[in-house]
Amino acid sequence: MLSPSHTASLRSALEASGFTVDGVYAVLGDEAHRALSRNQTVPALRATGGGSPVETLTRLFSLQVAVPRAQADAALPGLVDPLVVAGMLDASAGEVRALVDVRPYGDETHDWWVVCDLTPGLTGALGATRPDFVLGISEASSSLAQLTRREPVGRVLDLGTGCGVQALHLAQHADAVVATDVNPRALAMARLTAALNGVDVDVRDGSLYEPVAGETFDLIATNPPFVISPPDAGERLVYRDAGMPGDEMVRRVVSGAAERLNPGGWCQVLANWAHVDGEPWAERLRGWIEPAGLDAWVLQREVADPATYVEMWLADAGLRTGTPEHAARYEAWLDYLAAQRVSGVGFGWLSLRKAGSARPEVRVEEWTGEVAQPLAPAVSEWARAVDAVRDGDLLGTHWRVARDVVQETYGPVGADDPEAIVLHKQTGVRRTRRLDTIGAGLVSTCDGDLAAGQILDALAQLLDQDAGALRERYAPLVRDLVTEGFLTA
Repeated sequence: MLSPSHTASLRSALEASGFTVDGVYAVLGDEAHRALSRNQTVPALRATGGGSPVETLTRLFSLQVAVPRAQADAALPGLVDPLVVAGMLDASAGEVRALVDVRPYGDETHDWWVVCDLTPGLTGALGATRPDFVLGISEASSSLAQLTRREPVGRVLDLGTGCGVQALHLAQHADAVVATDVNPRALAMARLTAALNGVDVDVRDGSLYEPVAGETFDLIATNPPFVISPPDAGERLVYRDAGMPGDEMVRRVVSGAAERLNPGGWCQVLANWAHVDGEPWAERLRGWIEPAGLDAWVLQREVADPATYVEMWLADAGLRTGTPEHAARYEAWLDYLAAQRVSGVGFGWLSLRKAGSARPEVRVEEWTGEVAQPLAPAVSEWARAVDAVRDGDLLGTHWRVARDVVQETYGPVGADDPEAIVLHKQTGVRRTRRLDTIGAGLVSTCDGDLAAGQILDALAQLLDQDAGALRERYAPLVRDLVTEGFLTA
């Protein structure tokens, strides 16, 4: 672990060199950057041969190649030896090589650095991933960051912090951040990530909610080790395998959230869950959520069949296809899933809220269509809609069409009336809703002047229909339009 003074010096060196997301991109250029996203380093090596500090740091950390000691000293003045002692660099034969990654990361207003393990396979070398591997920025961590609500809050929990990337985001809108993990290397890297970025994070050792027993939070964000793997699948990769049967880890995260949340608090989870023969997946998840009395919005984004699921995680572990070990692990894993009656594995997002209502709203749905990121504003929008529908007068409310909704009409050219009217959401979950003539008339009149019931009464009079029957028939549509974000109060 670096001393506080060396950590501050490292930050200064990174800033002075311009070793940021934008700085590295400017050095690499479009072509090399795209190649690097495919784990191809040759174009990036060609672009970083000038020996400047930012080029040296890009080669050292981002490209994982050795650099001359003189160039390392110039980019990291007075820091090479302390970083060697800390186990972050190796220096020998006049060269310096990175043993861990210091990765530029940021958002619209911040330049950060995340300390994590080097990217496996980036330089072409394949091999098994070490059990205590600490994952850096991944598609999963980015998805969780975009799912997590960013309203100002008091205390937050980063459950299973890994390299500490979620804690960086959480610290920007929370008074206090607690981060937990069971991996000692992850704890050390999360502490260094926080210190390197000047962020105050209370990092604790322990599994699930054990390190925060008796404490409550306004927000919990977690991408737990959710992989469904056999107990004898070789060395367990701590960042992804909890050592629990099936999807038990995710169930415990979800079912235990209510006890750890303050009133109005949220728990947001990125995870996967088993599709078990004879048990609808949505009902399995409802069985985890409903006893806790939480509002919940669950989005299943994709489903993998057992073979696809196993192949993905074997590749993630660095096992080469065609080797005896790969074949044996593959078959044993499929046997395990078959014994558990797992016909597929769903991936997605769960947003849980402790609303304190006697009528919690649990929406579990599959959505494989477009999502406009970040999703967090849509989660907040959904919560407001649930409250409006649950606590208000559905037909007595003066609804408005949401700002991101556009209308599309279909029909013959020159026809007086369209054959179909379709609404499209432009943000969050980009839903569509096809309306009949009465539904279209209702929505087109929702400008805040009249209540939904008044609009339906006027349509009933215009169409010579029974007003009471029309209200009863279209009240469910109004509810759906509100909870799906087409209408807002």
